[in-house]
Amino acid sequence: MGQDAGWTPEDVAVERPSPARMYDYFLGGSHNFAADRELAERYMQVLPDMPEIARANRKFLVRAVRALTEAGIDQYLDLGSGLPTQGCTHETARRINPDARVVYVDVDPVTVEFGRSLLEATSGVEILHADLRAPQAVLDSDEVARCLDLSRPVGVLMVAMLHFVPDDDDPSALVAAYRDASAPGSHLVVSHATSDYHPDTMREAASVYNSGATHGMNFRSRAQITALLDGYELLEPGLVDVIRWRPDDDHDPLGGDVSRYHLLAAVGRKIAGPR
Repeated sequence: MGQDAGWTPEDVAVERPSPARMYDYFLGGSHNFAADRELAERYMQVLPDMPEIARANRKFLVRAVRALTEAGIDQYLDLGSGLPTQGCTHETARRINPDARVVYVDVDPVTVEFGRSLLEATSGVEILHADLRAPQAVLDSDEVARCLDLSRPVGVLMVAMLHFVPDDDDPSALVAAYRDASAPGSHLVVSHATSDYHPDTMREAASVYNSGATHGMNFRSRAQITALLDGYELLEPGLVDVIRWRPDDDHDPLGGDVSRYHLLAAVGRKIAGPR
C-alpha cells in the first residue's frame, strides 16, 4: 500500500506523519509517504484491526451523508476531511442530488494539494487548507463563500476528527462555534474514538500515535462524547458503535464485535431556538 509522491509542496516536512495520510494508508490509498506508513505500521502492531476500523468509519460517513441528502440536505462542510477519495462526501451526496455542494477542510498541506488535483475538474466542490480549530477563519473563507450558503441548512461533518482535538483546545466550544454558525435544520455528523472497551490497549495505541504524528490522539468516553453533542437532537439510533448506526450490510469482517472498533458515531439535528 502507498508510494511516495513525485512532488510535495515547498517547505512541507513529509518526514513527520500526518493523520490524514495515515488514514489514506489504512484505507489502502497511495497518497502517503514513508513516514506515514512507518508510524501506521507501528500503530497496527498495537491495533491490528485499524484498516477495518478505517473502512467502517468511511462506511458510516457514506450512510450518514446518504441519509441527510435523502432528507434534503444539499450542502456539506467536511471538517478534517482527509483526501476526497472513494466513498467521499461529494460522491455520496451527488448519487442522490447531483447539485450537492461540498467544502472539504484539512490542515495538512500535502493532503490539500493532492485533493485539489483530484477535484480540479469538479465544480461545486472546494478544498480549503485551514485549521478547523479556527472556526471563524474557516467560515469566512473564500471557499465557503463560493460554495455554501450558511443561511440555509448545512451538514457539518466531524468524522474521526474530534479525537485529534485535545481538551486544552476545548472541543465542546469548537463544536458549538460551528453549530451556532449553522442555520436551523442543519445537522452534525460525528464519529469519535473511545477507550471504553479496552483502556490499556488504547493507552498504548495513543502512546505510539502521539510519538510521531503531527496531531495527537485523544480517546474519550461515551459520556464525554455525548457532552460534545450538546445542542443537537440525535437521530435514531443515537450515539452508538460505528457499525450500529443504521447498518445496511450484514457482513462484518470483525464478526460484529463492537469492542474491536473503538469508535462511536452519531448524527444530530440542530435544536431550534434559544439555548
